[in-house]
Amino acid sequence: QVQVVESGGGLVQAGKSLKLSCIASIAPFDISAIGWYRQALGKERELVAVIHSGGATYFAGSGKGRFTISRDNAKNQVFLQMDSLKPEDTAVYYCNSYPPFAAAWPWGQGTQVTVSS
Repeated sequence: QVQVVESGGGLVQAGKSLKLSCIASIAPFDISAIGWYRQALGKERELVAVIHSGGATYFAGSGKGRFTISRDNAKNQVFLQMDSLKPEDTAVYYCNSYPPFAAAWPWGQGTQVTVSS
């Protein structure tokens, strides 16, 4: 099974930025499409952004124009740069394959993002 570590979350004020990190043991990492997902309290988990092996990206409507997804294949790492954060962005953020495949890549603990004011 894939081992995954998500980090970078925290408590910030609205309008500020955070950069999340995902390190995953999936192999081969460089040809895997990887997504960031989030789950707010009382809500279903939703897709935030995707980065494909060739570098093409996709953003859900709420983050488009504010978020950037990138990857460093040499470090098995994917990032989510979040700018102009809003209270509505408050959620636990997870990374997984795209589409998610929990049988091989279980959901990790995620990283909590809390945006105040």
